[in-house]
Amino acid sequence: METLAARTIGQELAQMAPSDRRTENRNCEEHGGYVSRHFSFGKGFWSPCPVCEGARLEAQAKADSEKAAQERRDIGMRNAMRRAAIPPRFADRRFSNFDVTCEGAGKALATVQQYADDFKATLDAGRSLILVGNVGAGKTHLATSAAHRVIELGYSAVFSSVMEAVRSVKETYRRGSERTERDAIDALIDPDLLILDEVGVQFGSDAEKLILFEIINGRYENVRPTIIISNLDMEGLKSHLGDRVVDRLREGGGKLVVFDWPSHRRAA
Repeated sequence: METLAARTIGQELAQMAPSDRRTENRNCEEHGGYVSRHFSFGKGFWSPCPVCEGARLEAQAKADSEKAAQERRDIGMRNAMRRAAIPPRFADRRFSNFDVTCEGAGKALATVQQYADDFKATLDAGRSLILVGNVGAGKTHLATSAAHRVIELGYSAVFSSVMEAVRSVKETYRRGSERTERDAIDALIDPDLLILDEVGVQFGSDAEKLILFEIINGRYENVRPTIIISNLDMEGLKSHLGDRVVDRLREGGGKLVVFDWPSHRRAA
């Protein structure tokens, strides 16, 4: 009896080339006897075992499907990385190339890597991180490494300096702006992870502090994790952000990581 696979293979071959109606009984070492048809295409050929050919086509279809799925994932990753707005200088930063120069650096690496690797639990708890301390000690390296890892896990992440975040909100005040203040703030509340760099570099006017509070408080209320990066010490950060903001960042198991070792930046 002709199998479904045989009929399918026969139909596909018939579409490829005309048959000269010759048939021949052949034997497949694995699947036994079958009727082979001769096709007059090029130098001509005999149809293979339909079971073997069906398995080959199925494997090819699976490989094509996996390739297409990988291409979609790659496109999604590139789009996610573009939305993340990680500065080009930090595009290659990963946990694997973080320079562990001392015990404190090793502990910081372990803390931030666990935070990113267990991001589902981090997101469920809305757990934030505060990275403070010396210039050049690796705070931004670890934060952007976390962003890369979070994106690899299928979540969204956005990197922004505080000045850029505040500017994106202030730009909505322009006459004719297509975005509202709410739109700009929501764009910083919505990502699964937000990294705010250079906290304390901005002037710290009351208006800027209010915008920053709206962003961090909005993320807190929506259980969205935030990573804060600052060269200030903890007291300076409290003075700049206010106790309410710092309390929200520490709630839900939020951790403070102090980078108190010397800069390991090398001269260009």
